[in-house]
Amino acid sequence: MINDDTIVALATPSGAGAIAVIRLSGDDAIVIADTCFQSIKSEKTLSNQKTHTIHLGHIVEGGRTIDEVLVSIFKNPNSYTGENVVEISCHGSNYIQQEIIQLFLRKGCRMATAGEFTLRAFLNGKLDLSQAEAVADLISSDNEASHQIAMQQMRGGFSSEIAKLREELLNFASLIELELDFAEEDVEFADRTQFKELIEHIRFVLKRLIDSFAVGNVIKNGIPVAIVGEPNVGKSTLLNALLNEERAIVSEIAGTTRDTIEDEISIGGIGFRFIDTAGIRETKDVVESIGIKKTFEKIDQAQVVVYLFESDVVSNDHMKSNSIRVEIEKIRNKYPLKPLLVIANKVDKISENQQLKLDDTLSKIEGSSFMFISAKQNIGVDALKQQLLSYVNTGALRNNDTIITNSRHYDSLIKAFEEVERVREGLESGLSGDLLAIDIRQALYHFGEITGEISNDDLLGNIFANFCIGK
Repeated sequence: MINDDTIVALATPSGAGAIAVIRLSGDDAIVIADTCFQSIKSEKTLSNQKTHTIHLGHIVEGGRTIDEVLVSIFKNPNSYTGENVVEISCHGSNYIQQEIIQLFLRKGCRMATAGEFTLRAFLNGKLDLSQAEAVADLISSDNEASHQIAMQQMRGGFSSEIAKLREELLNFASLIELELDFAEEDVEFADRTQFKELIEHIRFVLKRLIDSFAVGNVIKNGIPVAIVGEPNVGKSTLLNALLNEERAIVSEIAGTTRDTIEDEISIGGIGFRFIDTAGIRETKDVVESIGIKKTFEKIDQAQVVVYLFESDVVSNDHMKSNSIRVEIEKIRNKYPLKPLLVIANKVDKISENQQLKLDDTLSKIEGSSFMFISAKQNIGVDALKQQLLSYVNTGALRNNDTIITNSRHYDSLIKAFEEVERVREGLESGLSGDLLAIDIRQALYHFGEITGEISNDDLLGNIFANFCIGK
C-alpha cells in the first residue's frame, strides 16, 4: 500500500492566519523542496543539511519570490512518517498557501489524502494502528480528560497491554501447535495449569478494558445533561450560571425558551453538554408545543436529567408540592437508569424551615438526588457541578489506568473475550489441542486487529478517512 509518491498538504487549519505550515513527505520531498528554496545566508542546499534542522530563506519560482519562509527538514527514518519530510512555515495568507502548494504540485508532488501522513507512519512502522487512531483523538480532544486518554494511547499505553497479552497467549499457542506435531506420541508441552492461570489473567484484563469503555465513551463525547421543568422556573438562568455567560434569553414571560439551547463546559476535566429545554406545561401555542415535544426527545438523548422548580412557589403551595413530586416520579419511572438530579431553585427566597420541609418531602424520592441552589445569585452552582461530576467514574482516570474510547477497539475486545471464554471452557472440559488451537488463533486475530498486526485496506481506509487532510 506504500507508494513512492511525494505528497503535499496544508498541515494547519485552512484560512488566513499569522503563519501556515505546509508539509511534504516522500523519498523526493527534500529534493523537490530544494528546487523551490533559496537560502538567505548562503547557497546551501537542503539535501546537504542535517536532519532536524531549520533554514531561513525564500520560496521562489523562476525570478519570482512567493514568500519568506522557515523550512524544517526531517530525514528518514527519523521523521513522523518514516520518510523524508519537509515542513514549510510561511505567512498565513490564503493566496501564499495556495501558491506554494500549487508550485509543489507542478514540481511532481500530489495532494495528500485524508490522514495519509499518519497512514504512512503506520505502514512504515512508526506507529501501530491504535496509536495512529489516538492521533485523531488527540486533535479532536476538547477537555483535559479526553486529552489525557489520547496522550496515553498515543504513547502506546493501550498497545503495550494488548501486545503483552498477545505475546503470552502466542507462546502457549506455539506450544499447543507443537503438540499437534507429536500427536501420536501423546505428549503435552503446554502446562495446562499454567495455561488456565494465563487465561484467567487475560479474561480479567479484557473485562477491565471492556468495562472502561462506559467511562471512556462519555469522556470522549461529553455527557449530555437535560435541564427540564415547568416554564419560568430558572432553567435559562441556570444554564447561564453554569456557562458563566448570557447564553440563553432570560425573561419573566413564561415560555420564552421555545427550542432547545445547547452549550458545553468542562468540569473537572470532563466535558458536559447542557441542554436548556422548553418548559413542560399544557399549551395551545403551536410553536411552544413543538419545543415541549423536543424537550422529551432531549431527555431521551441525555445521560443525566436535571429537574428544576421554584422552591419559593412550591414551599408555599401544598398542591403544587404534590404535583411537582408526581412530575418527578413520572420522569424517574420513565427513565429509571438515568441519574435524576432534583433542584430547588431560588433558595434565597425561602426560610430554613421551608428548606427543611422541602428536603423532607423531595429528598426521599427513590433513585434521585436533591439539592438547593439560587441560579440568579450563584448559590450552590459549584456544588451542582461537583454533583454532576460524581456521576462519572473518574477513578480509573485518576489512577492513570488504560481507558477505552474507540468503538472499534471495544468491538475487537468483546470478540477476543468471547474467544478466550471458549478457550477457558475447552480447558475445563479437556478439549483436544487441535480444537483449542482454533479458538486461540481467533483470539490472537482479534488482538492483532487492534494494533494493526492484522489489517486490510478497507479497514485502513475507513479509519484514516476520518482524519484531516494534513495529518
